Amino acid sequence: MTSYGYGHEMDAQPGAATGTPLVVLDHVNKHFGDLHVLNDINLTVDRGEVVIVIGPSGSGKSTLCRAINRLETIDEGTIAIDGVELPDEGKPLAQLRADVGMVFQSFNLFAHKTILENVTLGPIKVRGVPKAQARAEAMQLLERVGVANQADKLPAQLSGGQQQRVAIARSLAMKPKVMLFDEPTSALDPEMINEVLDVMTSLAKEGMTMIVVTHEMGFARKAANRVVFMADGLIQEEATPEEFFTNPRSERAKDFLSKILTH
Repeated sequence: MTSYGYGHEMDAQPGAATGTPLVVLDHVNKHFGDLHVLNDINLTVDRGEVVIVIGPSGSGKSTLCRAINRLETIDEGTIAIDGVELPDEGKPLAQLRADVGMVFQSFNLFAHKTILENVTLGPIKVRGVPKAQARAEAMQLLERVGVANQADKLPAQLSGGQQQRVAIARSLAMKPKVMLFDEPTSALDPEMINEVLDVMTSLAKEGMTMIVVTHEMGFARKAANRVVFMADGLIQEEATPEEFFTNPRSERAKDFLSKILTH
């Protein structure tokens, strides 16, 4: 499969973690009022690793994901990306965010810009990529996610699944070091979910570092190097997909799996 040079260092075998820490959360705490949503979280994600975060609603999964590029502030602890601690605000934060792709439940595309413009905007404005180069790279990415024929349309003219694939292409256009996905399929109709998960699976195989919050257990089994199970603001356990789904250790995980795997 063609590599489009997403990560900055693609020397590792596709889909193989390198053992080099890329995202490090150290004793991270976050409160919403009296609610302790992130309770002393320690998590290291290596370059090239795919970490899938699952757990019941309200467990802190999305807050964790959003804290990694400082869409949510934290009360205590540190978060570092590629050895650089997240700055509080201003230009350094914008620069660091450019290295962190983010795909949300809602597609967050600019409604009045074409699909192609949505994908080229970041590279041109933030990375200073020449317009012609940005357009060529964007078309390659739109081809990659299967929507190149929609390049001149507006987001509203696309299906939800197509819009989410454009959102992924838009993030990839910034050549991020890590991609965060916060329940990227939860707003989609069932028949559109697989078309988005297929793109994510191929990214994982190509060695993109990914942190994915999802309810899609089949995807977790197939694409994850590691499953992180959260409940009550705590990381209750982390394991390979095989270990987690066949032999969960914590009572919370056993309870969670018994509820979702029997439906």
